[in-house]
Amino acid sequence: MKIQFGYVANALGLWDASPSKTLTFKRYSELPKQERAEKLKSVTAQNLQHTKRILHYNIAHEIKLYRFSSSLVPLATHPEVMWDFITPFKKEWEELGQLVRQYKIRPSFHPNQFTLFTSPNDQVTANAVKDMEYHYKMLEAMNLVENGIINIHIGGAYGDKHTTLSRFHHNLRTLPLEIKAIMTLENDDKTYNVEETLITCEKESIPMIFDYHHHMANKTEADLSLFLPRIFNTWKHSNNKPKVHISSPKSEQSFRSHADFVAKDFVLPFFRMAKELNQDFDIIIEAKQKNLAMQKLVEDLASIRGVKRISSSTLEW
Repeated sequence: MKIQFGYVANALGLWDASPSKTLTFKRYSELPKQERAEKLKSVTAQNLQHTKRILHYNIAHEIKLYRFSSSLVPLATHPEVMWDFITPFKKEWEELGQLVRQYKIRPSFHPNQFTLFTSPNDQVTANAVKDMEYHYKMLEAMNLVENGIINIHIGGAYGDKHTTLSRFHHNLRTLPLEIKAIMTLENDDKTYNVEETLITCEKESIPMIFDYHHHMANKTEADLSLFLPRIFNTWKHSNNKPKVHISSPKSEQSFRSHADFVAKDFVLPFFRMAKELNQDFDIIIEAKQKNLAMQKLVEDLASIRGVKRISSSTLEW
């Protein structure tokens, strides 16, 4: 079983390298009209440059998974802005994509919690489509659609899970098929557990990302071992290996919050269960210390008898 590790958005330790510099609509509105476009472009240029620096960091450290920041482009989906963020940066987007392809890095995006298809409000669904299109456009501009994914959660229950899940399936039809083809769904820590998310994924032929921390906060009645083979099987028609999210609780009192690092003892039961399936898969670390937490967990797991570290961010178990 081979496991590759990656992390989210920002490489800590690189000086001033945030790829998520923002521009609020309030600040944008206060600018003279002739300065607004330039401000949008300058913030975006900075985020793209920082992303390029982070990709070079990943290449130097043999990190093969990376989740791009969803905040690369300020006000990209704001109804009163809606600007062309591709054309002015055609070269920069292509450079990022070239690095990802050349060094075989697996790219992904994870839109925020407001990107959902369960709302009874049609405008919320329309906004979700708009946000998914924004993420798709970025992958398209980088020529990474073939191996990129856009991961979301199912959403709220609105007091009736059965009705809401029916609405999810209905609302999902508004999403362009080329975008649905690269989307994934993830179990969450409060509402839709592993079994509910898995059934939804199987019905829609969508790959499922398993989040172990979320599962521990929102368990199924049946044992996880009954679902894990089916979860991995949802990836059989994908261009990618199965993907898992790993983090550990900040504390017992703040169980759903992510800790700075990943506690080996917390995640070890999952790895032992996965080992029985002998399935290669990828892991995104969602701890607060990002790449540093990823590197520490790889080191911690590599100290276990029978685990071999074959690169900076890859283990063979």
